[in-house]
Amino acid sequence: MTHPMLRVEIDGMTCAGCAGRATRAIESAPGVQSASVNLATATAQVAGGDATAIAQKLAEAGYPARTETRRLRLSGLHCASCVARVEDALRALPFVTDASVNLAAETASVTVLRGAEDDGRLVAAVRSAGYEAAPADSQPTEERQDEAASLRRDLLIACALTLPVFVLEMGGHVIPAVHEWTMTTLGPAWRWIQFVLATLVLAGPGRRFFTTGLPLLWRRSPDMNSLVALGTGAAWLYSTLVTVAPAVLPEAARAVYFEAAAVIVTLILLGRWLEARAKGRAGAAIRALMARRPAVARVRRPGGVEEVPADTVAVGDIVELRPGETVPVDGEVIEGRSRIDESMLTGEPAPVARGEGDRVTGGTINGTGALALRATAVGADTALARIARMVEEAQAARLPVEALTDRVVRVFVPAVLVIALVTVAVWLAVGPGVTHALVAGVSVLIIACPCAMGLAVPVSILAGTGRAAELGVLFRRGDALQRLEGVRTIVFDKTGTLTEGAPTLVSRHAVSGGDPDETLRAVAAAEAGSEHPIARALEAASDGPRPAVSAVESVTGRGLRARVGGDELLVGSPRLMEESGIDLAPLADALEAVEARAETPVLVARGGRLAALYGVADPVKPSAKEAIDALHGAGLRVALLSGDRPRVAEAVARALGVDEARGGLLPADKTEALADIAREHGPVAFVGDGINDAPALAAAEVGLAIGTGTDIAIEAGDVVLVSGDVTGVATAREVSHRTMANIRQNLVWAFGYNVVLIPVAAGVLYPAFGLLLSPMLAAGAMALSSVFVVTNALRLRGLSRG
Repeated sequence: MTHPMLRVEIDGMTCAGCAGRATRAIESAPGVQSASVNLATATAQVAGGDATAIAQKLAEAGYPARTETRRLRLSGLHCASCVARVEDALRALPFVTDASVNLAAETASVTVLRGAEDDGRLVAAVRSAGYEAAPADSQPTEERQDEAASLRRDLLIACALTLPVFVLEMGGHVIPAVHEWTMTTLGPAWRWIQFVLATLVLAGPGRRFFTTGLPLLWRRSPDMNSLVALGTGAAWLYSTLVTVAPAVLPEAARAVYFEAAAVIVTLILLGRWLEARAKGRAGAAIRALMARRPAVARVRRPGGVEEVPADTVAVGDIVELRPGETVPVDGEVIEGRSRIDESMLTGEPAPVARGEGDRVTGGTINGTGALALRATAVGADTALARIARMVEEAQAARLPVEALTDRVVRVFVPAVLVIALVTVAVWLAVGPGVTHALVAGVSVLIIACPCAMGLAVPVSILAGTGRAAELGVLFRRGDALQRLEGVRTIVFDKTGTLTEGAPTLVSRHAVSGGDPDETLRAVAAAEAGSEHPIARALEAASDGPRPAVSAVESVTGRGLRARVGGDELLVGSPRLMEESGIDLAPLADALEAVEARAETPVLVARGGRLAALYGVADPVKPSAKEAIDALHGAGLRVALLSGDRPRVAEAVARALGVDEARGGLLPADKTEALADIAREHGPVAFVGDGINDAPALAAAEVGLAIGTGTDIAIEAGDVVLVSGDVTGVATAREVSHRTMANIRQNLVWAFGYNVVLIPVAAGVLYPAFGLLLSPMLAAGAMALSSVFVVTNALRLRGLSRG
């Protein structure tokens, strides 16, 4: 038997030994017949096996397979069982390592081996499962609106055909005069009229249930469409038999249920239309962001200013911006000054001043000034496009809480079919007759709703993360929503997070007989090549000619060494001085005073002797106290970690009301401090600037990275606070808490609805109370259950800042 060849790209191989180990790892995967690894191309050709097992074995051997994510737009999905079926079909492909389908967004994220075949086989696999798919970038953004419009049209047709049947048939049960008029005027023809109208409903607007549901039933993978098709089809067939050949049934069983079949289709179409509209609103945030991109831009060309499609602007082009226009691309201002409305990006309502040298972001709105800007990012590289990708990736994520739903939905529809068959059999054996058994069986098929279970989690994620993006909070990873809710302590970095990150020199002290200004000039000369904020503050505060320096050497986390003339210059923290054997006694009192004022001390030694002390203050952000108060109000502990001296960190903590402060920490120390806090108080979230704090951001249960409007692609954080405002931490926590509460409400409803009403539909209340659920009421309940879940999720659109 010939096995298809699988091409695998491999990382980490450096020698023939690596290639041999990678080969053995692949060959140990189940189903692999042979493997050939090429060290030069870093690839393997594998016969047999599947991508998931091969990738797992390679990862265990230390040579991970390279993967990439493909996105598909899907259509035809209606319930959680549809999701499971598409995921299974995609995962069955040999080059797919994982697949995740989002019912609310109707998308699939598929992880494949890099260099695998194009999206054609992915699309074919989805279609083989009974659904439609296309690459994500090929679908129009109006697809959901088109779906809602199609459902609305079919709903109106169904209503027009169903209304006469419903009014006359049900009205006759309630008002005797209506029944008498119908029988007198229409007589035996009334059943034939019902037959024609109900048939038109099922063959027209209701055709979708049969064309989708029955083929899936033949494949032994039924979904909700199968349940509707069986239920309405059974009611129609039984009624048709009574109409065409009544003699084959006893007289007591000659009732027709055409109105039930027609009303069921109409009510379910109503539910799907409301659901489609609501799902569209749930995803409106990201569409609104992308809609901010203008279609055209005014670009300087050799012959003058030309109006061109915004998609054709290239990096380096000069774009002119009139007052009130939307910025078409990311760029740097080269002429003019104005105020820019960045609320769509940061959630902050107040426009910000922008002038020469400042960066602006595509999609923001220019104020009253004219600007010229040089394009720095266009198309998929703009901040707006990256935000959209982050939000879409978060919305496509599967939360741990969905594990139970996944297990249930795989057996839900088959279980419902079994329950319906058992219901019919039991009532045929012990019940009043065939009609009673039919009504109970159809009600069970119709009332079961896997849609609500499938939508319970993703639609809440869709609404919650979309609203968070509008508030300037980007969840880069969807599962951070669940993890953030479980956090008990929020730990902040100090510099650049709780403080402005732009220190200034506020005090100078020199050893008796020394000149602090002269020493400062030497320090500024040594710090000239450093990008550290404190170095910039010292350099900015010096004036006059600077001496020549040489042999500058950075001491990580402590300061630097250099040579000025014939002397060694040592600049940095008290720890650096102590480790270098410098006596701090001459400035001990001044050092204590500097730290008491929450200033960062910078000590300078020259020729092995202490020369000067400088106090650098980093102002606390105006919003820091508000953010910490909000977190305390939510019942969370707040801690602070800093590389500054402990007394400086403690002074800032006291001013802000922080519960715990630890200073004098190197970057590696912060991860250990996080582990200590987590052991003592439970899961920890860390808030940092996303650059120096990357290890701590990665080590925390949830990392929240402080970003800016043009610096949003911070890879270390699970959550990005775009505006740089630390009140976004409280907003992120509130979004997490409210979204998870919303998900739990949806899950309780979805499971509780089915657990309670399926037995009622089966007739468990009939022996005691004589109550048997009508198929029409079952259809109404099923339609409204999905609408309830989606509408409940839409309440998250009202979230405000935490």
